[in-house]
Amino acid sequence: MFGKKKKAKLHSHIDTLIGAQTHITGDVCFSGGLRVDGNINGNIIAEDGDQHTLILSNAGYIEGKIQVANVIINGTVKGPIHASRYLELQENAQIHGDVYYGSIEVKLGASVDGKMIHQDKLQSEKLVSLIPAASE
Repeated sequence: MFGKKKKAKLHSHIDTLIGAQTHITGDVCFSGGLRVDGNINGNIIAEDGDQHTLILSNAGYIEGKIQVANVIINGTVKGPIHASRYLELQENAQIHGDVYYGSIEVKLGASVDGKMIHQDKLQSEKLVSLIPAASE
């Protein structure tokens, strides 16, 4: 009757760590789990698939587009976020850009300066197209 909601299954371990003293300029493409404690000025893109996860710590900073299935943010992002499955905005999250998500969890203290768009709405908008009537 009252079952537990199934949470999106996140990648269970970190494959790559970008340390707090690391600054990267350029795009980062990855698979698996990526944790960012440093600064990235560029896009972060995961390979196609639902199991990839990005974790941005409270000391982390990203300026660029994020396109990853599962995203956990506790730092600052300047740019759009495309989290096709799961997005978690923790207490220190500061987002300056539009957010596209499949499911979302927002903790008290997180802030978003941009639009928040559910992926199902975005996909259904793409499916609807108007066809003009034939003129005679």
